[in-house]
This record gives sequence, structure tokens and C-alpha cells, in this order.
Amino acid sequence: MATNYDAIVVGAGQAGPSLANRLAGAGMKVAFVERNKFGGTCVNTGCIPTKTMVASAYAAHLARRGAEYGVSIASEIRVDMNKVKARKDAVVAQSARGVESWLRGNSNIAVYHGHARFESPKEISVADERLTAGKIFLDVGGRAVIPDLPGVHEIPYLTNSSMMDVDFLPAHLVIVGGSYVGLEFAQMFRRFGSRVTVVEMSSRLIHREDPDVSDAVKQILENEDIHIRLNATCIGFRKSGNEIGVTVDCESGAPEVIGSHVLLAVGRRPNTDDLGLEKAGVAVDNHGYILVDDQLRTNVAGIWALGDCNGKGGFTHTSYNDYEIVAANLLDRDPRRVSDRITTYGLFVDPPLGRAGMTESQALAGKRRVLVGKRPMSRVGRAVEKGETQGFMKVIVDEQTREILGAAILGPGGDEAVHCVLDMMYAKAPYTVLQRAMHIHPTVSELIPTILGELQPLEPAVAREVA
Repeated sequence: MATNYDAIVVGAGQAGPSLANRLAGAGMKVAFVERNKFGGTCVNTGCIPTKTMVASAYAAHLARRGAEYGVSIASEIRVDMNKVKARKDAVVAQSARGVESWLRGNSNIAVYHGHARFESPKEISVADERLTAGKIFLDVGGRAVIPDLPGVHEIPYLTNSSMMDVDFLPAHLVIVGGSYVGLEFAQMFRRFGSRVTVVEMSSRLIHREDPDVSDAVKQILENEDIHIRLNATCIGFRKSGNEIGVTVDCESGAPEVIGSHVLLAVGRRPNTDDLGLEKAGVAVDNHGYILVDDQLRTNVAGIWALGDCNGKGGFTHTSYNDYEIVAANLLDRDPRRVSDRITTYGLFVDPPLGRAGMTESQALAGKRRVLVGKRPMSRVGRAVEKGETQGFMKVIVDEQTREILGAAILGPGGDEAVHCVLDMMYAKAPYTVLQRAMHIHPTVSELIPTILGELQPLEPAVAREVA
């Protein structure tokens, strides 16, 4: 016999718990289902644990640079990976407990710990339980892609999830994938003391960025003695005694890299293949992402998909924004839409990259006349004072509308400073509003108005290269 609810929420990532509590606060009887850890990717294997480890790596890096700041450290800098992991685990546990207790503490929410599967468009099974509701919300997240490469199943490999269990220092970590996840781990473990090699199939790192951003990030990593192997067109794996051989087939360099451990960081896939979506008639695309409209409704009335499983963002902040959009439409009579939001995200290497809106390539693809302002961090006072002058700031403007199209801030505080630009983009204000703003000195953000006062048309040669 089924238990009836007003709503069922599946998945305890960033959207699910907030939505469940909001629905319960509106008087609905809510069933909440989570099969694994409360908090989803962000809390358990993503943002919170990795940025906690990034902080430990930064402390080690800064300690080694102490002499540059006139600080003498008598003994050798050593990293205790057991303590790094223990600190990370404590931060994660606090967050995960908070999410679970929040849900269980609401009398209008019944929490089920198990694997949810559709039995029909309005019925879900959790072990021997049957739950029904007129509204079902899916926030089931995603996981690392395991690429079908020669020898991959014959070696022990790590993913972003299993990296969270590492309490030792790999002698030589080979990372397959030169994008956001892989590069954060690369710098982190290099600073902990591992040798690190990044193997990337493309001709440059983080290829969704403009070439100048990719090149600058590559230089930052190489300055810390991280080896980058691009154009790796024939990647494969083999055991080599107690080590692992990774074939790369690059244009130059040795055809094989021998490492102690391999991290696979080549992308993500949605956790939708074992939900029984076919029994509910819910449509997915060729990659398994649930198809949704501008208000996150699936093709089946009464079923919504939020977070990483819908392919609309793949970030913690886009997942939470999905919750806000659904709640606004259902409960506030506020017709918010996914298409109203502006793309923004960060790459949390050091220094970090803050990105908002379009790249130069995207702006040029729209046949726009583009103005660009750019300044190296070596000409930003705050960066010079901190001794952190790698990177640059760039803002892109539509010459005709005078609206800001996008920005990339790669440098100290770039992940925070970019919000100056992002907020102006949401306001749809002309760039001159920000150009004439008075910012605090000395900060990184104070140079954004200066950059906007130095805009230049994108040169045709540059435009061809970017496009």
C-alpha cells in the first residue's frame, strides 16, 4: 500500500533540501528521499572538501615563500596528509549533519534513506516502500565519467570522489583531464609535495575559456613545476610494476608518463540511469540529462528536474538557483526562468579565475562589435603588495548597446571581484555606470572602472584568432 504525499523530493544536493523545506513551510506534506550522503556533491566530494584542501595547500605554499615576505622559517615545510584529511572531514561532517538535521527536524517532512525508482509518473518506490504524490522533484546530481580508454579497467584509478579518501601523498599523480576539477587537484597536490603531470587531449587547457585565459593558467601551473602534456591524442593505461604507465602520444615529449597514481577528471555524467525514468515517461537527452523547460518542468506534468541532472549548469550556485526558480513559480506566482540567469563560475586554482557572461569567442560568434579592456595583475597595486601578480583582468563590452557582455578576472580575489561586473550585467546598465563608480583603494576591484575607461575595439587579427 502506498503512502500519499503532496510532494516527493529526491536527492539531498543543493536544490532538494531547500525546496523540501520551502514546500513544507507552505503546508505541504513532503517525502524526502536520499540514497547516499546528505549534502550531495558540493558538501561531500565537491566545493566544500576541495576548497578546504585548497586552503591547506595554500598555507603550505605561502609558508615556503615566507622568505619573500621577510619571514624566516627555520625548519623544512612538511605536510601531514592525515591532518589535512582530518580537517577536511571535520568541515564536511559539520555541513552534512546540518543538512540532515534540518530535514529531519521539520515535522512536515518524512525522510527516507534509500534508492528511489519510478513505478509510474506519480509513484516512487524506496526499497519496500511505495510513495505517491502529485508533484515530484528530482535533484539526483551527477558523478565522474569513467572514459572508455584502453587499459582503464586494468589499473586502480581515482576520481574526484575517491580523492576525498586519500590520506597519503602520491609520489607522482598523473591527472587525465586539463579542465576545472583536474587543475584544482593538480595545483593542490603539487603544493602538498607530489610530482604532478596533467594529460589533456585538447591543444590547450580549459578549452571553453579564451586562449589568453588558458595560456595564463598553464603558465601559472608550470611556474609551480606542474608538467602539462597537451595534444594527448591516444591515451591508454598499463600496469608497470607498482606504478602505472599512461600513454599520451603528444607532439613532443616522452610517449609515456609513469606515475604512482592516476586521477580521472574528464567530465561528469548525470545520475539518471537507474531512476526508472522510462516508467514515468520522462525524456532525457543523449547524455542522460533530463530535458526541462525554462521553468525546469520535464515533459511529464508534475515532475521537475533540478541541479546537475538537468544539464543547465552543473554548479552549486546554478542548482540552488534552480530551487529558487521552481519555488518562485510554484509558491510566489513569480515567473522566474532559467534563461534569465547569466553564466558565472570560478576556477579555484591560485590565483582563482572568476568568470561571468560571454567569452570573446562567444561575443564574436554573435557578430557583435566588441570592445575589450584588459590589465595584467602586475599593474594592480593590491596584487603587487601581496606578491601575487600572475594573471590579468578582462572585461568585454558591446560597442552598440554599451552593456557589459562578460568578464574574466584571473588573479588574487578574482572569484570575488567578478561579482562587481556580474551585478552590473543583471542590472543591464551601461558600462559607464561601473566606470564612474568610486571603489575602495587598495583592492583588486578598484581597477575595474579603470579598465572600462581604457576599452579598445577587438582588433581583426585578434578576433580571427579568438574565433
